[in-house]
Amino acid sequence: MSLESVRTHVTQWNRENDVTEFKTSSATVEQAAETIGVSLSRIAKSLSFRGEGDQAILIVAAGDAKIDNKKSRQTFGFKARMLSPNEVLEQTGHEIGGVCPFGLAHDPEVYLDVSLKRFQTVFPACGSRNSAIELTPKVLSEFSFSKVWIDVCKDWE
Repeated sequence: MSLESVRTHVTQWNRENDVTEFKTSSATVEQAAETIGVSLSRIAKSLSFRGEGDQAILIVAAGDAKIDNKKSRQTFGFKARMLSPNEVLEQTGHEIGGVCPFGLAHDPEVYLDVSLKRFQTVFPACGSRNSAIELTPKVLSEFSFSKVWIDVCKDWE
């Protein structure tokens, strides 16, 4: 269901045929990089957090970037906490390992971290533990209806 919701979502741009399913897992950054044949940093990982109230927040960052709690607190004005696997599935419609900012069950706020901007293309998952699509950061922003580019990561520069 989740992979299909992503395919349906990218149909708006006639890109459903660009969603690739793999025979091997792409559930972790390391597995995705190996399966696709790119560096870890070019994997666009989607991290799920609880914002204020019950609102979920998705932050999409480069595979080699880590959330900087201080930057995150300064950006959002509160300490965001990671969602549990059940909360991730409930909020996004995607299981961990396939979470992406498209074809979402609800409308969480989506933010893209500047760590992605250094690449011509990146590879976010597509709703399953063995899928991805290659997108430019600009197109990723468009497809995800992201709110704004943010700088909340460390260890990638």
